[in-house]
Amino acid sequence: MHVFIAGANGQIGQHLLREMADSDHEVRALIRHPDQGPELQQLGATETVLGDLEQDCSEAMRGCDAVIFTAGSGPHTGPDKTIDVDQNGAIRLIDTARAMGIKRFIMVSSMRAEEPEKGPEKLRHYLWAKRKADDHLKNSGLDYTIVRPGQLTDAEGTGKVSVSARLEDFGKIPRQDVARVLLAVLDSDTVTNRVFDVVSGDTPVAEALANL
Repeated sequence: MHVFIAGANGQIGQHLLREMADSDHEVRALIRHPDQGPELQQLGATETVLGDLEQDCSEAMRGCDAVIFTAGSGPHTGPDKTIDVDQNGAIRLIDTARAMGIKRFIMVSSMRAEEPEKGPEKLRHYLWAKRKADDHLKNSGLDYTIVRPGQLTDAEGTGKVSVSARLEDFGKIPRQDVARVLLAVLDSDTVTNRVFDVVSGDTPVAEALANL
């Protein structure tokens, strides 16, 4: 499968490239600056392509079979940039994928994005942006999966997680394990049109997804 990754230069994105390096997938990584290319190709990208999520990315996506959106302004940026990237950038990419006949779309969202009004005040703009992007994807007609991790950490991944349509406890998860979940989702035929929370747990990733 030829996979387009938005956010490949981010922390989850770089872990994902490493995880995909030994897979059968062809990986096209979106970059904003030419000097990012060599490092991402060394990590595992088959190719890199220049583009900007705030602009039209149709040429960059041409020929791809699936999109993984792991880009983000981060929860600590101001509302304007969050709306530009996490909301409008994601929505633009969803619409472009649909227009180009790319049917598979995997979104990295956030736990509690379905109820942003209940989140911490300083994060509500971020959760609202994620909510709107998630809702747009669910209504797009694409074969979607929305992955909602808990608090991200830089700890080494364990390869074991807890997943559910809704987890009551807002736990933590290493970014490396989020990347492993994304690759497993791409390779799974049982999580299409599903939305789920994921945190660290005791179950191997593939088994956890199979039991969703």
